[in-house]
Amino acid sequence: MKYSLVLMLARCMAQNFRSTHQAKNRCCGVLAVLGVCIGACLPVAIGWNGQSHGGFWQLAQAEDTMALDGLKIIPSRFGTKETIDRLEAEIKAKGLTVFARVDHAAGAAAVGMSLRPTELLIFGNARGGTPLMQADQRIGIDLPLKALAYQHDAGKVWLAYIDLHWLAQRYGLGSTVAANVGALSKALDALASGAAKAE
Repeated sequence: MKYSLVLMLARCMAQNFRSTHQAKNRCCGVLAVLGVCIGACLPVAIGWNGQSHGGFWQLAQAEDTMALDGLKIIPSRFGTKETIDRLEAEIKAKGLTVFARVDHAAGAAAVGMSLRPTELLIFGNARGGTPLMQADQRIGIDLPLKALAYQHDAGKVWLAYIDLHWLAQRYGLGSTVAANVGALSKALDALASGAAKAE
């Protein structure tokens, strides 16, 4: 039944094309209506429910990774707090500085709002970040580095962190700091993996 209107309009459009010049002009209006109907029916046909985590998003989401420009997102075997605890320990063991830890869920609760477990860690050191800012100071708005552990609506915990190669490309840092970016990216991958995966 939901496609009957579309089929009816399609037949009408075909008939109008074989009619007079005046009828052909009317066909333009039919075509416009047909486009609107197709646009309305397509999400229903593929099961999109219009929610932020439904439909198209679920089709694009893989089982063990999630993709978003500028981020690397990996699954964690631990809860949100434990994931950030483990990441903080890994970072400090490597001699890096933890500048801040933000519990977004606690902040939401403090103002009477609800939010699934979500914690942010801000960390880094001047030795790693300064060469990037020497190449382009604007990258300082994305430094220090950040990692976010959060619980998805299905209960799964994910660890997201910056993709340094993407960041370097965004600012056009070029070959002068390519080695720095590569080394930092590799170190960040190792830290995230160590925090999110069981030993």
